[in-house]
Amino acid sequence: MAKFTTLAARVMPLPVNDIDTDQIIPARFLKATDKIGMGNNLFADWRYNEDDSPKKEFVLNQDTFKGAEILLAGENFGCGSSREHAPWALTGFGFRAVISTSFADIFRNNSLKNGLLPIILPVDVHAALMDKIAKDPAVIVKVDLASQSVDLGDGKIVNFPIDPFSKTCLLNGVDELGYIQSFESDIAAFEARG
Repeated sequence: MAKFTTLAARVMPLPVNDIDTDQIIPARFLKATDKIGMGNNLFADWRYNEDDSPKKEFVLNQDTFKGAEILLAGENFGCGSSREHAPWALTGFGFRAVISTSFADIFRNNSLKNGLLPIILPVDVHAALMDKIAKDPAVIVKVDLASQSVDLGDGKIVNFPIDPFSKTCLLNGVDELGYIQSFESDIAAFEARG
């Protein structure tokens, strides 16, 4: 997992509330046990026509937002069933962070364990950012995980919550197992004392 320290990126707006994990990655793609290629199936039912051609009007297919690394979603993002495939698909597409006013707990936890930063912003700040992106899709938003802050592109800085353990893991680019393995010499010394 790549370290997450700071991110300066463009933002892709998806102002839809209650996007569930089956919309993020439809169930027919859950047979895969590998992250590779999962980004191709992100929002597949919204993104592609029945003949698998891209729907030009869907935001993921618009040239204006190509390369955006932050998804600006509506409230209650990631509700529905638990599936690690959802953050796999988001990171596979190129997103490093998702901004919303709220996340489903299971999705938030799966994201943090898979290197995707879920950022909760107050409703008024979220709405202002959505308006700003609508007016200027080239706005760059800066995320600083160490200070738990987001620079909204106009100098306004807002803080966001994250639990200390998840923050430590993301900053160091490790999952839970990697964190435990970082104490391997301490564990070996403890066992040797017996």
